Amino acid sequence: MGEPESLRAHALRMLARREHSRLEMQNRLLSRGADEAEVQSLLDEFEGKGWLSERRFVDAVVQTRKRRFGTAKVLRELKDKGVSDQGLDEAREVLRAEELETARSVWNKKFGKQPTSLAERAKQSRFLAGRGFSPDVIRKVLDWRDD
Repeated sequence: MGEPESLRAHALRMLARREHSRLEMQNRLLSRGADEAEVQSLLDEFEGKGWLSERRFVDAVVQTRKRRFGTAKVLRELKDKGVSDQGLDEAREVLRAEELETARSVWNKKFGKQPTSLAERAKQSRFLAGRGFSPDVIRKVLDWRDD
């Protein structure tokens, strides 16, 4: 049997596949039985060399998720993956700028026509809310008017 893969080599292979958050990398490396101090040192080194970047990670997640999900859902995912408050604020700005357009596109692919009953309206609203779109955006997509 071959030698076990080094911690450094494993971390580099992870980053070669896709961007990761520091928390994701930390959890994955610790799950392999690595020493916590060694993992922190390695991640500090990777950040120092620019190999591990929160900004690139946030940009990658936002670019892939913004076509299908609303601001709330994407921000929740980023927060769960350990993104800083500053990173979340930057992502929020990008997502909100296109949220209405995204919601309309997602809604159109799924439904394509305005609801004709309260039950349909509720179903469409739940769908969009589940995708992380705000109530205001949902109202605009469904052409609701507050009387």
